[in-house]
Amino acid sequence: MASVLVASNRGPVSYALAADGTLRARRGGGGLVSGLSTISSGSSGSSEDSVWVCAALGDGDREAVRRGESEPGVRMLDIAPEIYADAYNGIANSVLWFLHHHLYEIPREPVFDAEFRRRWESYRSYNRAFAEELAASADEGAAVLVQDYHLALVPGQLRTLRPDLRIGHFTHTPWALPEYMRMLPEDVREELLWGMLGADELGFHTWGWAQAFITGAHIHGPHGEADGFWRSDDPWRGVEHRRAGGEPRRTRVHVFPLGVDGDDLRSLAHTPEVDDRLAALRAEIGDRRTIVRVDRTELSKNIVRGLLAYRELLRDHPEWHGGVVHLASAYPSRQDLEVYRAYTASVADLAAEINTEFGTTDWQPVLLSVKDDFPRSLAAYRLADVALINPVRDGMNLVAKEIPVVSEAGCALVLSTGAGAYEELREDALTVNPYDVSETARALYRALTMPPAERTDRTKRLASAATAMPPQRWFLEQLAALRGDTPEGQAS
Repeated sequence: MASVLVASNRGPVSYALAADGTLRARRGGGGLVSGLSTISSGSSGSSEDSVWVCAALGDGDREAVRRGESEPGVRMLDIAPEIYADAYNGIANSVLWFLHHHLYEIPREPVFDAEFRRRWESYRSYNRAFAEELAASADEGAAVLVQDYHLALVPGQLRTLRPDLRIGHFTHTPWALPEYMRMLPEDVREELLWGMLGADELGFHTWGWAQAFITGAHIHGPHGEADGFWRSDDPWRGVEHRRAGGEPRRTRVHVFPLGVDGDDLRSLAHTPEVDDRLAALRAEIGDRRTIVRVDRTELSKNIVRGLLAYRELLRDHPEWHGGVVHLASAYPSRQDLEVYRAYTASVADLAAEINTEFGTTDWQPVLLSVKDDFPRSLAAYRLADVALINPVRDGMNLVAKEIPVVSEAGCALVLSTGAGAYEELREDALTVNPYDVSETARALYRALTMPPAERTDRTKRLASAATAMPPQRWFLEQLAALRGDTPEGQAS
C-alpha cells in the first residue's frame, strides 16, 4: 500500500525483450520521474511509500507484467491491445487532443457516430483499469496525482471507489474553450467533466487553460449541477458541484507552470555525444547565423507556417542569402494516423522547395532532421541565435524554455501567443500571431538583427523565468497543495 501514487499512460521505465528472452529496463526522464524520486528518497519513507501506475505499452512491458519483473513501486497494467488502441489513438489522440488544441477541420470534423461510441466505451474501460488499481494500492487518505487527458475519467471513477483519497489531476495540454467543448455529445461532455471534478485539485500550465476549464464547467441536468467560479479578486478559483443524491463539493483549480532544471539540462548539453554533433553542425553551417526549432511533427506545432515565414524572410531580405541557416528538427509523430503522415510529408516537401528556390552550391537554407535525435537537438540549442516557437495552441512548449538556457551566444526568442510559455516569457520574447506568416517573418528579421547586448540581456531573463519551477518543485508543489489544503468535500 502507498501514501503517494502517480498515474500516467507512460511510466518511468520501459522494457525490451532481447533475443535470448531476457528483459532490459530503460529508465525514463522528466519531471514526474525526478519528482517521484524525491518523494521516494525523502524522510517520509522508503520507495515502498510510493507507487506509479502506468500502461504496459509494448511486448517487453507486457512480458515484464506476465513475469512479475517490473520495478518495485511500478504497477504496469496489461490492458487488452484492442482496448488500448481505441482509448489511446481512437479517443485520446484523435478526439481529446484535437478538441483541446482546436485542430478540427470544422466543415468535415468531428463526427460522433456509432464507432465513436464504441471507442468511448474503451476509453472508459481503460480509465477504469487505472482507477481500480489505484484504489487497491492506496493507503487510507493517500495522495493520488493523475496525469493528463488520457486519464480524464479516473478522478471521478476513483472518487466513487475510494472517497477517502486526496485526488489531483494535471492536464499537460490546453483545455478547450467552452464553444469547442460543446461539440461533444452532451452526455460525453458531462461524463468528461464529472470525471475531472472527481478531483480535489486540478492543475494546468497556465491561467488561460485553467480559466477555459472553469468557464466551461457548467452542468445542470438530472445527474447533478456544477458551476465554475472565477473572480480576480477572490483567491479561491474552481468549480462548485453536486452529483444527484450527493453532498456539495468543491474542486479547486491551480496553475503550476512546468519549467526546466537548468543544471541538468546544461549537463546533458555538454556530453561528448552532443559535442560531436555540435562539431558536425558547425562544419556544415560555418559562421552563418542560425534559426533553430525542435518539434515533433504535431499539427499544433505549426511547423509549416514557420517554414513559410522563413521563406518570406529570404524573399524580402536577399542580404541574408548565404548568411543564415534554419536548423529544423521535426521528429515524426503519431505516424499511425494518416493526417500526421501527410503533415510530416508536407513539412519535408516545403523544406525541399525552399532549398530549391534559394540554395546554392555552398549554402543550404534549411537543414531538416526528421529523426528523433536528442543529442543533435541539444547541439542545435547551443548554436541557436534565434529560436522559433510558433504553435497555434500548446499546453506549455518546454523547448521555448530550454533553448535560452542552453544557447551559448544568447538567442532571440520568436514566440507565438498560442504557446503556454507565452504567459511567462512574453516580456522578453518577440511575440507573434501564430497564423500571421508575414508578422513571423518580420519577427525573424528583427531577431537576426537584434543588437548583441540586447539579445544577451533578454536571454538571461528568459533563462531565469524558464528555471523558476523546475520539475521536482513542480511535482512537489502539486503534492503540497493536495495534502495541505483543508478538504473541500462539504461545502456549507
